Amino acid sequence: MCLAIPALVIELLPDDMARIDLDGVRKVISLSLVEGAKVGDYVIVHVGYALQLLDPDEAAQTLALFAQLGAQS
Repeated sequence: MCLAIPALVIELLPDDMARIDLDGVRKVISLSLVEGAKVGDYVIVHVGYALQLLDPDEAAQTLALFAQLGAQS
């Protein structure tokens, strides 16, 4: 099983790379599999690659579910 996490694109970098933010954790990932991503978009991230763009409302719901799961642990 794999886990793909919604993350906010905060900076576009050269060579199809981007800096993303996930609840304060920042990481550089590849956007080579996603066309048209821009700063402010949410993307689904798995092992350092954005897999697809994600609707902001859906991203917020998913992140809220992750937060609830973390609070129950």
